[in-house]
Amino acid sequence: MAKDTKKKRKVKANSNVEKYAICLENINKSYEDGVPALTDVNLKITPGEFVFIAGETGSGKSTLIKLLLREIKADSGNINVCGYDLMRIKRRNVPKFRRNLGVVFQNFRLLKERNVYDNVAFAQRIIQKSEREIRKNVPSILSAVGLAGKYKAKPKQLSGGEQQRVALARALVNKPSILLADEPTGNLDPKNTTEIMHLLEKINENGTTVVVVTHNREIVNLMQRRVITLRKGVIVSDEEKGGYIDED
Repeated sequence: MAKDTKKKRKVKANSNVEKYAICLENINKSYEDGVPALTDVNLKITPGEFVFIAGETGSGKSTLIKLLLREIKADSGNINVCGYDLMRIKRRNVPKFRRNLGVVFQNFRLLKERNVYDNVAFAQRIIQKSEREIRKNVPSILSAVGLAGKYKAKPKQLSGGEQQRVALARALVNKPSILLADEPTGNLDPKNTTEIMHLLEKINENGTTVVVVTHNREIVNLMQRRVITLRKGVIVSDEEKGGYIDED
């Protein structure tokens, strides 16, 4: 009986953190010169949410992304992402943790000498998927992002919007719990920007938690989703169906 009680207590103790996809509590991080990058940041995102983290250059967005990826460690506070305690995680477990995340960047970061198929397959080979699984999964995800007919093309043969779709396919092929999109429309024209944002909506509707970091006022106002605004390392606003808040 005592053993059962202990087990229940353990589950209960973890349940508060595990109900969030991302949970930051009292996070502080300073640059090497001592200047604060993030100050007393508290943030909770539930599984399946679509969230914008908005702010101008220097607001702390890049630092936040690096913390979520465990590229850097906070100076103080608690960070839990997909059930992993990022303040205490061992270095050898970081790659395993990152399998829960798909990441898309502004500059696409595609392998220029490889075709579309191989760019996406690369993400599967890293986690040692079999060639049989790769042959099944890559065409499926390319079809989902509208690139079924482009699998042989090299990145230089694609438009900016198509390159970002390849980057999305690569980020999604391993079925991550969370998609982090860091300025995903920064190098795109308005038409491709709208198409990528609609694609992110579709991805979210299929159950993936989507976090978009941006300073693009137009897309934030267009989408009317939850908007968390950073200013000089501090969260100044967190609104459901919010808009972009300009600095004074």
